[in-house]
Amino acid sequence: MAVDFTQGSTKTRAVDGVSFDIAARETVALVGESGSGKSVTANSILKLLQYPAASHPHGEIIFDGQDLMKAPDAELRRVRGNDVTMIFQEPMTSLNPLHSIEKQIGEILRLHQSVPDAKIRSHTISLLDQVGIRDAEKRLTAYPHQMSGGQRQRVMIAMALANTPKLLIADEPTTALDVTVQAQILKLLDSLKQKSDMSMLFITHDLAIVRKIADRVCVMTNGKIVETGPTEEIFNNPQHEYTKHLLAAEPKGNPPKLDTSSPIIMKGDAVKVWFPIKKGFMRKTVDHVKAVDGIDVTVRAGQTLGIVGESGSGKTTLGLALSRLISSEGKIRFDNDDIAARSFREMRPVRKDLQVVFQDPFGSLSPRMSIAEIIAEGLEIHSPHLSRTERDQAVVTALQEVGLNPETRFRYPHEFSGGQRQRIAIARAMVLTPKFIMLDEPTSALDMSVQAQVVDLLRDLQKKHNLAYLFISHDLKVVRALANEVVVMRNGKVVEYGPSEQIFDAPKTDYTKALMAAAFDIETAPEGVVAD
Repeated sequence: MAVDFTQGSTKTRAVDGVSFDIAARETVALVGESGSGKSVTANSILKLLQYPAASHPHGEIIFDGQDLMKAPDAELRRVRGNDVTMIFQEPMTSLNPLHSIEKQIGEILRLHQSVPDAKIRSHTISLLDQVGIRDAEKRLTAYPHQMSGGQRQRVMIAMALANTPKLLIADEPTTALDVTVQAQILKLLDSLKQKSDMSMLFITHDLAIVRKIADRVCVMTNGKIVETGPTEEIFNNPQHEYTKHLLAAEPKGNPPKLDTSSPIIMKGDAVKVWFPIKKGFMRKTVDHVKAVDGIDVTVRAGQTLGIVGESGSGKTTLGLALSRLISSEGKIRFDNDDIAARSFREMRPVRKDLQVVFQDPFGSLSPRMSIAEIIAEGLEIHSPHLSRTERDQAVVTALQEVGLNPETRFRYPHEFSGGQRQRIAIARAMVLTPKFIMLDEPTSALDMSVQAQVVDLLRDLQKKHNLAYLFISHDLKVVRALANEVVVMRNGKVVEYGPSEQIFDAPKTDYTKALMAAAFDIETAPEGVVAD
């Protein structure tokens, strides 16, 4: 099979002569870095590409004896969602923001299985329970924006499994999930595969997952499959240089020892963020979601505090509270200045020194602005005295610091890879020479090799500028490579807090031990650890 993309007079071959097969109850993993053609190949199976810009110059896709490439639209609609379903990588863009979770799952059950309205609610609760969403009945009325990234991904998985398909295409389905839920989802997918004779095409850049779930592996780069074979054979005896490169790619190195004499940049005392639960006609507050429930943290200059925990544990909420991007109770001191009581307008002078790098750079970078405009925007607000030439030079310097060619600054975000966009987001923060940066899952959607590059970049920038980092992540391998201290959170509370080596090498609580087991050996992850 081949896929071409045409833009004007330019034609690009994105997938070039790819061939593979999937047997009943078999899982085939398609692995490779961003831009290798994995997702384009997967989307081609159900003809989900943007036609006519995309075209198939040759090849065929045979499913149950039928060539889907030649199938009429009516037949494709019957196959989609019934016999073949797909889990997409980014749930926030796949879920309808205007409909509740119950309505979106119910729509699938109603259309494809003709489930009567009276039974849709119980079916939906059962599906949400299956994918590990606690208190599923209470979450039925929730909208996508009211759920964490991991919870949204679990909803997508529930929707894909609702019709017990023959083939499940999973495109990076565990990217946004924490390690314990990741282990549960992989086990669930494998169990459903065996029970229903379901086959699976599993697309990922995380080779640790591949080893646990795949029967066979196809390694892809530059639109071609360069190596294929049984999973253990690929891992134990890789033949192609690119496969060897993938297997060797992982964040490495250890952060410097914790220096308790370093000046305190950020300090939170009894930080609390409670969201009201309102019911009834008068919308009275009947309870609270205790997202952050009385937490003390300290971040020092030149040091990194890692915040880890499962989806919904309160990690990001804590970071947003400390950065004064949401309201909170308790004391927050930044650079010896009490900022807890400041309004958002009063916080503006502080923003230069207190920056944020978000999880999804594509969502946080304006598609209508060039890279130069995006990076210079903060300078226009915080350094209005600079001339246009001086601002441009600052943009050039920031891009050079993050390892990007300054000549690309007049291009737009969609013209860059995921790793490059994250470097742009870091440059946008660094151009203001801050003292503190909150990094919210900055590597979660990146390839392993790019993760390693970003970790090295953050480490170099911290050493050069004596930066304080608040590093929020569910990827414990990345945290281990970067954080001096680690806070383990669950249900809005601190479970364990200490130097990095203590948390990773000698965890004290059962919950922390469960996280470590799931992160470094998925098979040993204990049963019953479910994210909120």
